[in-house]
Amino acid sequence: MKSFFFAFSFILVAFFGFLSTSGILERIESKAVVTNAYEKSALVLSHENRLLKIKVSDLQYKIQELESRNNFLTIKMDQKKGRKIASVETMTIDGKGEKDYVQYEVYQWSPEKLLAIGDKEFQYNNFEKSAQYLNELIKRYPAHAKVNDRVLFEAGIAAYESKKYYKWADEHLGKLVKDYPKSKFYRGAKLWKALARLKQGDEKFFYETVEEFRLKYRNTEEWKILSKHYEEFTTRYKN
Repeated sequence: MKSFFFAFSFILVAFFGFLSTSGILERIESKAVVTNAYEKSALVLSHENRLLKIKVSDLQYKIQELESRNNFLTIKMDQKKGRKIASVETMTIDGKGEKDYVQYEVYQWSPEKLLAIGDKEFQYNNFEKSAQYLNELIKRYPAHAKVNDRVLFEAGIAAYESKKYYKWADEHLGKLVKDYPKSKFYRGAKLWKALARLKQGDEKFFYETVEEFRLKYRNTEEWKILSKHYEEFTTRYKN
């Protein structure tokens, strides 16, 4: 048995000595270094490719926007000679004098574009513009997979903060409360919906919501905010 292990050990030593002297080990190490470099280069190229795809998408969007605007202006100029181009910039919502940022009939936005622009404008606190794009998304594509609880909540907040579209806020947040009872936005939606209703003159609904939070959600951040004003609410709205 000892002679067997001795012989086996001798073979291993001789084998690795052969590898070392023949340069095989060096070639293996060199190949490993090259392979590692290739992998790093592949990761860098993959990242750059993603960035290029994003840039291409942005450029395609800009081209689509310019083409749509050009087609619209051409039609308008053919229909009404002499009309100023500036009139396109003053399109309004339902003839109410509020600027129509979306102009859906002109650009025929996809749901992805409506959401992307709505999100971007929300991040920059451009709530009126964000509210219009998100409202258009929900109105045009109500069954789309992207119209989820987060989008409904964001649309409701944007509409409320715009100080113009309280009815939209009421509708979007109401849909969230109805369709997503287990959403992490659920309580916030109930509170902001109540505030939107208050802005529309429904004091009773607002007070009932405050009472609901007092009874059901006393350990929540929402109630911590409401509780500071509870006495004022009670005095003002209870009767």
